[in-house]
Amino acid sequence: MNKPILLTVDDDAAVSQAITRTLRRQYAHNFRVLRAESGPAALETLRELKLSGDEVALLLADHRMPGMTGVDLLEQSIELFADAKRVLLTAYADIDAAIRAINSVGLDYYLLKPWDPPEEKLYPVLDDLLDDWLAHYEPPFEGVRVIGHRWSARSHDVKDFLAGNHVPFRWLDVESDAEAQVLLTASGVAAVPERLPIVVTASGDVLEAPTNAELAAKIGLLTRAELPFYDLTIIGAGPAGLAAAVYGASEGLRTVLVERQAPGGQAGQSSRIENYLGFPAGVSGSDLARRAMTQARRFGAEMITVQEACGLEARGSARVVRLSGGAELNSHAVLIATGVSYRRLDTPGFDQFVGRGVYYGAGVAEAQGVRDQDVYIIGGANSAGQAAVYLSRFARSVTLLVRAENLEKSMSRYLIEQIMAIPTIHVQAQREVVAVGGSTHLETITIADRSADCEAVTPTNFLFVLIGAYPHTEWIGESVARDAQGFILSGAELLHAGDHPRWVAEREPYLLETSLPGVFVAGDARRSSMKRVASAVGEGAMAVHMVHQYLDKM
Repeated sequence: MNKPILLTVDDDAAVSQAITRTLRRQYAHNFRVLRAESGPAALETLRELKLSGDEVALLLADHRMPGMTGVDLLEQSIELFADAKRVLLTAYADIDAAIRAINSVGLDYYLLKPWDPPEEKLYPVLDDLLDDWLAHYEPPFEGVRVIGHRWSARSHDVKDFLAGNHVPFRWLDVESDAEAQVLLTASGVAAVPERLPIVVTASGDVLEAPTNAELAAKIGLLTRAELPFYDLTIIGAGPAGLAAAVYGASEGLRTVLVERQAPGGQAGQSSRIENYLGFPAGVSGSDLARRAMTQARRFGAEMITVQEACGLEARGSARVVRLSGGAELNSHAVLIATGVSYRRLDTPGFDQFVGRGVYYGAGVAEAQGVRDQDVYIIGGANSAGQAAVYLSRFARSVTLLVRAENLEKSMSRYLIEQIMAIPTIHVQAQREVVAVGGSTHLETITIADRSADCEAVTPTNFLFVLIGAYPHTEWIGESVARDAQGFILSGAELLHAGDHPRWVAEREPYLLETSLPGVFVAGDARRSSMKRVASAVGEGAMAVHMVHQYLDKM
């Protein structure tokens, strides 16, 4: 953490240097001492300090400076650092100005030049002021700050991206947070919708409505491969991909993992997984993904973020994955672990409210936003139940809208019991959302009761959709065999394709091998998978064993 700042301002270079030396001699242990030689230069320094997340404890400014007096400077500095102590250096002729400044700009003290000896005339005064400042000092947040609008879809996407990649950030609403206005003033950026969100990095860089790739580059995420060739390329950093990365790298394979959004996949959005082996108190999907990423990196696996696989082909013995950024990954073997996404609804008006009241999944980043709100969730499987339990800690009420007659067929018993024990969670069976309404954001939903054949318009600002699943396999094209729904065929399934054989190699396919030898599949993207975290982790580990067998026979 950076030390708080003492800033001195004097247009006389010799005097400025002398003051700086004097302050550093006494305060360098606990503070950083900076200097400026004009009012405008000092204001620019203050803006930079605000953007970089530093804190200013004290401003010591000479009054008689050309262009901008010390009093003018101290007055303008209030917009940037309202809590800093303000001291004016004056001559005898400026005492009246200093006294007026005490009343007009909250001047804390004025000192007459010269201040020698500092042990008698300077340090005691500053010691008292700094002790008072430190008594109320709260260390500033040093991570990324996101300034946006609560109903901005792109602001929501940026929050999800940062949270999913375990990047600490602070959310500042442009309409209600005073610090948001201070940062906008410091950056010189206007709060117009097309420029939001504004992202201020820990180093003070300002990004206007950045793409995920721009954001990843600024916060230090790896976005390109470091080696020309790998033993194993893994596409997708859900539970299956992460498990494969851990086992592959730990067993000596040069392993690279590609993830288009954030580690954890659909499971990473789960607030609490309570039936996963070894975590009797449960574990959040985000925490499980973070632990797995730490393991994989410790063993030497690379992770490339915000790159999406868009093609796959064989070139001799190499398997080549084309990425959306134009690069290619070459390796001996590939594991497809791209998982599934929540099914998109075609209800009229849904698309215009996505990120502005309608959300696919229920990321932790949105939890604080639903405080004291009435929240609705579409879905009846475990992911929807886990979201309901988590959001009930913040929302006034949570209503699960389920198409089926009950939850028993699609949700684990332990989760049903939890839901029934929380009085603010309500389950409405045989319900569907058939319309949505609002102006700049979601304001109403129309719920159809199929059992009573009637509809009702209900006010709400938050609707989370967690239903169905479709595989992320469209990028593969015809390179590997898939079923009609897009799930990838593997192992023995390839040998029973009737008049259209899917496996043409002389040997039989390995258990998780696809129709393209050397390319494997694990997790939810595989046809007939269990759609559980534990089974995906198991398949990821199994796939590495199959890769070793494949490499041994090359």
